[in-house]
Formats: sequence, structure tokens, C-alpha cells
Amino acid sequence: MRSRSDELPSRSIRSARWRRLGVVAATIAALGASVLVAPAAQAEPTKIQILATNDFHGRILADGTQAGAAVLSGAVKQLRGETPNTVFAAAGDLIGASTFESFIQSDKPTIDALNEAGLEVSAVGNHELDQGYDDLVNRVMAPYDATTNPYGGAQWQYIAANLKLTGTQDPAVPPTWIKEFGDVKVGFVGAVTEELPSLVSPGGITEIDVAGIVQSVNTEAAALVDQGADLVVMLVHEGAPSTDCATMDDSGKWADIVNNVSPDVDAIVSGHTHLAYDCSFPVDEWATEGRAITERPVVSAGQYGTNLNQLIFEVDGATGAVTSSSHKILALAGNYPADPAVTPIVTKAAAEADVLGAVPLGEVAGAFNRARLSSGAENRGGESTLGNKVAEVQRWATSAPESGGAQIAFMNPGGLRQDMVGTDPGDGSYPRTLTYKQAAVVQPFANTLVNLQLTGAQIKTVLEQQWQRDTFNSLPTRPFLRLGVSDGFEYTYTQKIVTEQAADNPSTPADESATPYQAPEGTITGMWLNGEPIDEAAIYSVTVNSFLSTGGDNFRELANGANKRDTGKIDLAAMVDYMDEFASTAPLPVDYSQHAVEVTFPDPAPTAYEPSGTVAFGVKSWAMSTAADVKDTEISVSLGGQVLGTFPVDNTIGTAVYDDYGTAAISVALPADVPSGAAELVLTGAATGTEVTVPITVFEKEKSYTIGFPSKLLARQSATIQYTVVVASAAGAGSGEVTVFDGATAIATTTVTNGTAKVTLPPLGKGVHRLWASFAGNDQLKPSDSPKIPVLIW
Repeated sequence: MRSRSDELPSRSIRSARWRRLGVVAATIAALGASVLVAPAAQAEPTKIQILATNDFHGRILADGTQAGAAVLSGAVKQLRGETPNTVFAAAGDLIGASTFESFIQSDKPTIDALNEAGLEVSAVGNHELDQGYDDLVNRVMAPYDATTNPYGGAQWQYIAANLKLTGTQDPAVPPTWIKEFGDVKVGFVGAVTEELPSLVSPGGITEIDVAGIVQSVNTEAAALVDQGADLVVMLVHEGAPSTDCATMDDSGKWADIVNNVSPDVDAIVSGHTHLAYDCSFPVDEWATEGRAITERPVVSAGQYGTNLNQLIFEVDGATGAVTSSSHKILALAGNYPADPAVTPIVTKAAAEADVLGAVPLGEVAGAFNRARLSSGAENRGGESTLGNKVAEVQRWATSAPESGGAQIAFMNPGGLRQDMVGTDPGDGSYPRTLTYKQAAVVQPFANTLVNLQLTGAQIKTVLEQQWQRDTFNSLPTRPFLRLGVSDGFEYTYTQKIVTEQAADNPSTPADESATPYQAPEGTITGMWLNGEPIDEAAIYSVTVNSFLSTGGDNFRELANGANKRDTGKIDLAAMVDYMDEFASTAPLPVDYSQHAVEVTFPDPAPTAYEPSGTVAFGVKSWAMSTAADVKDTEISVSLGGQVLGTFPVDNTIGTAVYDDYGTAAISVALPADVPSGAAELVLTGAATGTEVTVPITVFEKEKSYTIGFPSKLLARQSATIQYTVVVASAAGAGSGEVTVFDGATAIATTTVTNGTAKVTLPPLGKGVHRLWASFAGNDQLKPSDSPKIPVLIW
């Protein structure tokens, strides 16, 4: 919906640019119509340039299309030299989730490089809060001091209109920032994604609340206009789900921003989704007012310093009106010089990182990879060798009694930022040496390991929260997150599409509860620890990182764990110790087995199976997803050690961000002599070592007895004949479907309830008819047929 006139009051007639024009007119009128005014030369409009970046993530080194900090700075300085009235701005995530050279030094090299580049203002991104609100305001934003704050000192202003202090609702950081160029004031209003509480450790942001973006920005944009801002730019750490300008404003959270941000905002500079786009959208109010510009730029530079957004505005200094605008994406690598003032910062950071990072930790026997889609993009919804190994490392690191005696550990996929592949000897072979740097870039957040106690039922809830819903029951940007799990823990599940109803988020103008949505929902059907079923009433010792422990990534049940203890052990230190223990004398092997497998029975499925009966179900999530991962080509199904069959596995990887890859259709006949009671089918993949248990119930049905008799044995052709059926067994009366036959032809059906049923037969032709009934059986009784009884019709 593009029109916003019904939702937002137009402030344009009260804006600084229009008030200024009114003052000029009033002054002329006051002088009187008789006063002759010599025509003045038309003043040249003021040219304003906005250069913007986003999601830099400490990419200070050049790497292909990633230009590096020196070239980024060189481009800004060159473009600023060409257009002096320039603001270098950003849409957040400048630090955090950084490359090793930056994060190993707490992102100080990135801060220094962006200071030198002249960055002036940025929206707060979620990764600016990786270490918590206190770290942002008291380290990053605080002045540099060699003794008290050696890793801080950002000289730009962080802004976010929708970050409020809990309780007072005062701004947690400044909401806006203004820069003046002669008669022209340029205002900036910031905002961070509303999903912030699920993207950072909730424990680090207990002092702040996250309000709705649109409402917060509109309020502060109006305040900027009241302060005389002629040009208002929104810097928002939220972004489009695709680069398609034609559909960007159709629906969803991003469309809500594009469509409902106030006409006071002249441009939207965005980030968060790491996509580069250069779009514009009509603002109805601007056209109504007859402005020269009627479309608002909506832009993003992508990620990692690959590009800059360049926005050029011409502003009439007398009236404050924007008379022209243009915008484009500038690719940096190969097009701009490196800044000689930033190059030494990068060189020094790389040299220090090389020394720290070159220390060998041990050898790996193969690549530990994150999950991938068919496009090669990361799939945080897929099980991975890396996620499972990191979970096992964290379980091992906290397995001692003094650390909680961990039995199980879970790892969130978003905490894994690179694959762990070791140093290539030049021919692509393994084993390879793993260095400190190569381990460090996998987990750059320096989370501590937290041990807590969960019941089996709580573990089930945690696993079902992999099918994501936020606190308002809305579907997040990433709808499914597959947790890595430690050795010895396996589970099965089923999933289906359900219709969900979100609750209204009072901080947003839209009513999210008005439109139901459909999304997959998962149900955990079985859990095992070291081969033993998880008891939902029992208590288990579980370890997660500090981010997850407070409910991060919408795993809210983890926040309810009992007897929490922060062990103080850092995730990276745990990996270093693990490599020393298990990879110093022999390469660390890769476990390709699946810990989570979908097993889905047809609907409806039998509650029990008879000896010699067929058991059929589907299997998904049997395969890891990268080319380097070992995969099974078939699944063997056995019962009590007896192989019942083997079935091919389709290992095709697709584009859906769920864990649906590695599929098979299973259909086995049970042995005739299988005893009644609980039984377990065991699914095995020989290549990967995956082993999954599928519990079933075998039930020897009771023999049934069926008797059928007509109401008449001799009858005229016009007579009505009723047929009575009785079904019984040693256990009592039977129930179920019955078909009445005339010889080999079915002529009627009925349902037996409490052992009996009557059905009126259709007209029968002249002659002898041999009538009999066939009982189809049920979950307790076997099928049976009645004797044939002849009926003569004349």
C-alpha cells in the first residue's frame, strides 16, 4: 500500500523550508507594494553529498571486491574533495562479526580507520551491541584513553531513535544528529532493527527497550524539521529482503518502513540484510505539494566495504526546498586510491594479527563446514559438521563437576561466522594444520559458556523453538535456525504447515494481528542421549553460550533454565583446549552423522502394526549439505539385527532455508514372527554413521467372527430385505466397516457399532442370491467374513 495520507499528518506546510519561504513573502509585503525591488541574481542551490556505507564488519583488509579500509577512506576523501559539502554516514554494523585482524584487537583498527576516513554519523546496528549496551556507550562511543579506554574512541555519533532506556524511556543514545552547510541544515535520524532482542544477548541489553522503527523515526524527523532541518536522512539498520525495487514495498516489515515513514524524511539509507540496492519510491504528499522531487531514495551499499551509496541533493538556501536529487552505487575496489593515512593502521593490525593468529593448534582430518544452500549461500537452517563439533567442544569444556557436569550442549548457527578448514598445503588435501586465527574467526564474539539445568520437557521446547517465532508470535526474518548438538544426543521430529496469528506489536503502526500467516511448525517425536530415551521429567545438565543462555535467537526457553552458572570459559579458549587434547597427536576427525532427522508417517498412520504388516514413512534431513561432506547413498532398515531392506537417499540440495535435504521413502514388511509389544526399527547410514531409532508398536490382533443374515430367505422381487451383521471376538463386540456381497459383487456397506448393524439391501433380481458380509477389521480385530446364505427371489 503506497498511500500514507490516512495514517500520517503532513508536516510539510510547517517545515523549515516552507516557513522560510513564508518569511520572505511576508517581508516583501511589509515593505509595501509601492516599493520597487531591484531583481536579485538567482542564488546557486547548495549541493549536498551523502556518502554511506553499512555492514562493514571490520573488513579492514582488501579481499577481491571488498575494497578494505584504506580504499574506503581514499574514496570518501576523494569524493569529499570534489564536493566539500559532504557527510560520510553509515547504517550500522561497522564493528562486530569482524575479520580476525580487527576483532582480535576488539575492533580498534576498524574504529581508527573509520575515524581517519571521516565517518561522522551512524545508526546503531545489532552487532554494535554484541558485547552489550554498556560496551557500546562506555568503550566504543567513549573517548580514547591509552590507560582507561585503549580499545574505544569512535569519533562519529551513533544514533537510534527507537532505543530507549528501560523505565524512563529516555533516549539510550542520541536519536538524531545535525550538520550545517551555510544556510542549509542536514538532519539524520537513526534506528535499529526491531529484532534486536533476538539478535544479541538479552542479558547485555537489559537497560534498554526497542521501540517501533516507524513511529520513533517519524517523531524524531518532525523534531528535526522543527529545529530547522532542510534535508532529513534516515539511517536504519534494517533492510530489504531482496534487491528487487519493484516488489520491495509490497508487504512485510521492510515495506512498512518504506511506505509509512513520514514525508519529513527525504532519503532512507539502510543495511542489515547485506544487499546492495538503489531504489526510489513515490511520496504522495510531495506530489500534492508540487515539489520538484516526488520520489524518495531507498538505498543500501551491500556489505564489507564493497560499495558506497552516493546521494546528491541540491537545496535552495533561501527556501530550504530540495530542487534536485540523484543517487547511485559506487563500486570501490579498483576505482579509488588507498588512503596513505589508513594504510599503516591496516598494516599494523594485520602484522599483530599474524603473530597472534599463526600459532598452530593441531590438525583437522577434514573440513568442518557450515550448512549451505544450492547457491552456495550459508543456510542457518541446516545441520552442519561445524555446528555439531562446536557444541561438542562446549559440552566437553564444561563436563567437569565444577563446571556443571554438562551432558548436552547446543550451538546457535549465527555464532559460526566462518568454516573451520585449516591451512591448504597447496593441493587441497587433508589433514591440515589449524591455526589460532582459523579457529578464532569461527567464533568471533567471545561468548562465555553457561551451564544450566533443563528438564527433558524443556529440552523438547528448546528444539521446537528452532521453528522461529518472535515474542509477538510473528515470523522472524530467518524462520528456522538449526542448533548444533553435542555427541551422543539425537532426536527425530515431524513438521507441518500451520496457520499462525501474531499478536499486535504496540510499538509499530501496523496491526500484525490483522493478517494470519502460514509457516512450518515442528514437533519433536523422540530424543535420545547416548542411546537412552530422554525422560521429559528428568533433569539434564546443558551448556550453551552466554548469548543463548538469556534467550537469544528466540530460544526463550533457555532463559528459564535452573541453576545457571557462567563458567567464565570463553568459547574460543574451549576450542583451543579441545584441539590440544584431541588433535595434537592425531588429526581431529569429522563426524558426518546426522543428529536431527525428520521421520514422517502418512496421515492417518496406524497406531500399531501386525506381524507381516508393512511399515511406511518418509525421511528427511539425512544429509549434510556441502560438497566436502560425506553422504549416504542408501539407508538400511533393521529390526532386532535383521535387515528388512535398503532404500536410496536423494541428496539433492535446494534453496529452502530448512533442513529438508537427504530424503528417502521407507517401506518395510515386518517379520511374521515379530512378537507383540514395543519394537524399534533402526535406520543406519553406513558412510556417515548416522543411526536413527524409529519406535513402533507391534500388535497381534484378535480373531474376529462375522455373522450375516437376511430378514427373508424367500421373497417376492418387490419385497424389502434387511441384512443384519454381527461382529464379535473373544474380547467382546466388534466395531468397524462391513461390506455386504451378492456373490462377488458388493451391494451395500454399513458400520458395525457395539457388535451389530442393519442395512437395507437394494432390489434383487429374480433367482438365487448368495449373500455374505465382510468385516474389514480394526486396530484390535482381524478381518473376517460371514458364511454365504442363499436367498431366493421370485
